[in-house]
Amino acid sequence: MTILRSVSLIGAPTDIGAGARGASMGPEALRVAGIREALQSHGVDVQDRGNLNGPYNPWLPPVDGYRHLAEVTAWNQAVHDAVYAELRQGRMPILLGGDHCLGLGSISAVARHCREAGKKLRVLWLDAHADFNTSELTPSGNIHGMPVACLCGFGPKELVGMGGFSKESPAISPKWVRQIGIRSVDEGEKRFVHEQDLEVFDMRYIDEMGMRHTMELALATLDANTHLHVSFDVDFLDPAIAPGVGTTVPGGPTYREAQLCMEMIADTGLMASLDVMELNPALDEKNKTGLVAVDLIESLFGKSTLMRK
Repeated sequence: MTILRSVSLIGAPTDIGAGARGASMGPEALRVAGIREALQSHGVDVQDRGNLNGPYNPWLPPVDGYRHLAEVTAWNQAVHDAVYAELRQGRMPILLGGDHCLGLGSISAVARHCREAGKKLRVLWLDAHADFNTSELTPSGNIHGMPVACLCGFGPKELVGMGGFSKESPAISPKWVRQIGIRSVDEGEKRFVHEQDLEVFDMRYIDEMGMRHTMELALATLDANTHLHVSFDVDFLDPAIAPGVGTTVPGGPTYREAQLCMEMIADTGLMASLDVMELNPALDEKNKTGLVAVDLIESLFGKSTLMRK
């Protein structure tokens, strides 16, 4: 295992793209849960870069199909610049969200870095939701339901164009994405996911085939020239173990399934960037969700539940 041993924590304290308030407190909850100390215990050099700054959440209704588009753009640009700067220094950025709209800035920075470095990109999207909505498909206008679509070129030019990309030449192809744990997709969004041939391992697939087989397929064809980006929405987990999210969906992976998922990612030695999103301490129980998230992140860095050598 050759996991990058230099990590930079980047806090993005905003719920600008979400439908519930509170994810703005996520970065601090992860720090309180001991994310820095947990990684250091595995010999990782951890630098905490503190929190990014961006506009206040005005909590307004959607305009032309998008809520807070200008503010979402500003926050994502700040995330893009911070993540890109760490990658340029050869460090692994860990983005502490914040809501999942910030995956736009994070992954566009990773895609830009991969384009410049001549590397292939694989995105693992661990989430209860596909986040492949467009303004035409979702009545809420909440942009945390749109980041994957925007990264694939379907969205407003402000977001699609981040990192120097465009609708004609988007940040990522749907073929680079593997979605795991999906169990809540709107009807229109479902049709769009199928049209774009997004590879989705939903909970029925995991129930039928098991997490091991799921991860073997999701991690197939990776090689030493692949940059593996993990975008971990905490609502990926079953609410029984992770109640502190704004959009809980019953029937998610158990603790053991999630551990296996993270350990198999760690086994590749290819993870080079990470998002930890949608932790909402206002809805949590004594930081239970923050603690389980840190526990799982530790597994991405080599902590094993197994006694194997």
